Amino acid sequence: MSLSLAQTTYSGGDTSLFESISGDIVDKGYSIRPYALPTNLTSLLSQHIIELPTDEFKRAGIGRTKDHMINDFIRTDAISWITDDSEAGCAWINWAESLQAYLNRRLFLGLFSFESHFAHYAKGDFYKKHKDAFKGEGNRVLSVVVYLNPHWASSDGGELVIYDKNTPSSVVVDNSKITVIPSFGTIVVFLSEEFPHEVLAAKRDRYSIAGWFRLNNSIANNIDPPS
Repeated sequence: MSLSLAQTTYSGGDTSLFESISGDIVDKGYSIRPYALPTNLTSLLSQHIIELPTDEFKRAGIGRTKDHMINDFIRTDAISWITDDSEAGCAWINWAESLQAYLNRRLFLGLFSFESHFAHYAKGDFYKKHKDAFKGEGNRVLSVVVYLNPHWASSDGGELVIYDKNTPSSVVVDNSKITVIPSFGTIVVFLSEEFPHEVLAAKRDRYSIAGWFRLNNSIANNIDPPS
């Protein structure tokens, strides 16, 4: 692994980008920043994900631990959890930790840990409307999505749709739906408990990262693990 690339290039983050994200979270509860991830990091991650062996990806399920199950009606994508045992994984985790530290300083969110995975949506794959966390769980606080798809056209489908109950809709225009094209380097960050969202069916292979910043739910000095 290149120490200078993985630990230096991305560890400082982008202060202006992080400030824009934090401002959006305060104002709206979500942030959409097209083509905002540093280009060299996006390229590194994009190359890594397409080179991952097929057996590194597992069918994604719903629920956690003992409630985890595969449900083809709700989601059909495949995922590979990200660790720091590769140059790309280490660089991504360093960038996410920089964002975490900035948001904690700026917004006092108390974000404690981070978990993330690569996601592959093959042609026709989807993820129905859902939330990443539910009120009162105090677990996932902030969701982060990054897209790794060069030359993605609107006709390729695979959009992320975020539902914002605070934005009124009308007979003519439904402003409560925010649609995001999964273009190369686009970053989406939103409050996990607040925004239902879905992934529409893609018309070609679609790659992304999904991650979550979590609180520490430690009880009796037992550290809450990020999995």
